[in-house]
Amino acid sequence: MASEHKARVASGHKASMVLDRAYVLSEIDSRIYGSFIEHMGRAVYGGIYEPGHASADADGFRGDVADMVRELRVPLVRYPGGNFVSGYNWEDGIGPKDSRPRRLDLAWRALETNQVGTNEFMQWAKNVNAEVMMAVNLGTRDLDAARNIIEYCNHPGGTYWSDLRKAHGYSDPHNIKLWCLGNEMDGPWQIGQKTADEYGRTASEAAKAMKWVDPSIELVACGSSFRAMPTFPQWEATVLDHTYEHVDYISLHTYYGNPDNDIANYLGRTLDMDEFIRTVISTCDYIKAKKRSKKTINLSFDEWNIWFHTLESDKVIEPWQIAPPQLEDVYTFEDAVVVGLMLITLLKHADRVKIACLAQLVNVIAPIMTENGGPAWRQTIFYPFLHASLYGRGMALRTVVSSPVYDSKDFTDVPYLESTAVWNEENGELTIFAVNRDTVNPLQLDCDLRSFEDYSLAEHLVLESDDLKACNTAANPYRVVPHNRGEAEMSGGRLTVALPKVSWNVIRFKKAAKQ
Repeated sequence: MASEHKARVASGHKASMVLDRAYVLSEIDSRIYGSFIEHMGRAVYGGIYEPGHASADADGFRGDVADMVRELRVPLVRYPGGNFVSGYNWEDGIGPKDSRPRRLDLAWRALETNQVGTNEFMQWAKNVNAEVMMAVNLGTRDLDAARNIIEYCNHPGGTYWSDLRKAHGYSDPHNIKLWCLGNEMDGPWQIGQKTADEYGRTASEAAKAMKWVDPSIELVACGSSFRAMPTFPQWEATVLDHTYEHVDYISLHTYYGNPDNDIANYLGRTLDMDEFIRTVISTCDYIKAKKRSKKTINLSFDEWNIWFHTLESDKVIEPWQIAPPQLEDVYTFEDAVVVGLMLITLLKHADRVKIACLAQLVNVIAPIMTENGGPAWRQTIFYPFLHASLYGRGMALRTVVSSPVYDSKDFTDVPYLESTAVWNEENGELTIFAVNRDTVNPLQLDCDLRSFEDYSLAEHLVLESDDLKACNTAANPYRVVPHNRGEAEMSGGRLTVALPKVSWNVIRFKKAAKQ
């Protein structure tokens, strides 16, 4: 707890922030609020797709889940993996369902029925108002399969693969504009693991062929699987040396947890995330300078979340089942606060992080949970993601912040206040996202908003709980939910707000109507 780590400022619990409409970092790409559906566990079967469920539509997709996905306003969903994609034959998931093969999924030791494939998933994504970030298999397959799926999905017609799509009942091309060149190809757990040079050459040639089929697509090269990989960041440098002129983004993946039950250290883990992002940016820009290129590679943080609750129980799952429960982490209140911290970190790098995917969306380390044949409910982490997606669109502002700090087991000078701000000038909205990391005391935040003197306080949303381990379940789905009774006051362009101990806060302002 807070008494167990060193407080750097003994004078109390106050922080300050200055916001100015001239301090614009970047426009926020809405794709930063993307998510991820992989063929693993009950993400697809029993998650988004369950024929016979009371809410299922004519195509077998759960309506209650679709409603919650639309509530989150997820603009982009990565599919079909993840580790799964490195052993996936995309052709298995097209054509008549009764003739599709069942395959052993070596990544997750499950049985894949292929009842949901490319066309069905595209149909589902359209229904929930999301674009798709499609991944191609560069583990067991090569550039030939990659160019063929582009032709199947995006070419209008008159060729073998595009006409086959039409024969399958989809006359219009899917026009998928964002593609991942494999997944975590540096990992020894990956089917078809490659060295950086092997992957760089494969990805470069696949990228060329794919863009020759459809020059309008954007491509994401695989970065390191996570920051602690022994090859990081040399992997990024080598891969980009091969692919720089053919790709548009490089990926980052990270997951955090609290297995030691050290809340102070857990709340500081986003300092690691921040440093991870900064290092990848530096590596991208080094290769840009090395190649004398005018092109800037941006970042796709296409896997991020909390993942640790099921690490032990998942080891004993019986193999070769259809959609067994896997990675079904039940999230606590403290997990939700860390997800909020991760969202703030992404927004603070909105100038270079253009895509991000909360991994995953349903049942598998997810904000939405379901019971087969039963209800769906919102986990604790649903709410900070919802708030960011709803109110975090517009321009990310550069904030000037002063905060007391503390030390934890792994981190030094962790600020009690973590915050950022988003200005949506078109909608006349200003939003401050703030987390108080202090586990004992509330934190007073004084904010200079004189640059926004024509804005007035609209509401102060708070997610808080006296029980750090509180969670939402099917039996008690609303135990941890936000409220709008936050203590905030605005006077003379200055905001004073009380941030409760260990809390996620959303302070919203609206521009006054012209008289």
